Amino acid sequence: MTIKEAAARSGLSVKTVRYYANIGLVTPQKNESNGYREYENTDLAKLKFVGTARKFDFSIEQCRELLGLFEDEARSSREVKALTLSKIEEIDERLLELQSLRAELSALANACEGDDRPNCPILAGLSGTSGKSEALRSPTSKEG
Repeated sequence: MTIKEAAARSGLSVKTVRYYANIGLVTPQKNESNGYREYENTDLAKLKFVGTARKFDFSIEQCRELLGLFEDEARSSREVKALTLSKIEEIDERLLELQSLRAELSALANACEGDDRPNCPILAGLSGTSGKSEALRSPTSKEG
């Protein structure tokens, strides 16, 4: 199948399929008569596998490792589980970070009146100033 067909059937973009081929995650055969890559069903299965793994936020290198385990019928599920548990820990850490960011941003939004006045605690919080925009002004501007 062509790259366009492989992309459509795997749910990935043509650009992504080409990238995965270029970095060796899939190895389509090259048609000698026209120079195009031809994707087999095994390539399609790998593309779907990597696409799903990427949705779970596994890195390219982790996908490469998972693909190696997927292809190794003598593998131990211990390695797969360890990788998965490690990914869950990463996700949990990011969730805590995002919750903290959300709380900080909510506090800034709650402190802002959202009226016609120029005073804005959100901008002050983002700039790290006390509420005035002096830190954002040009060093050559002067108040009189």
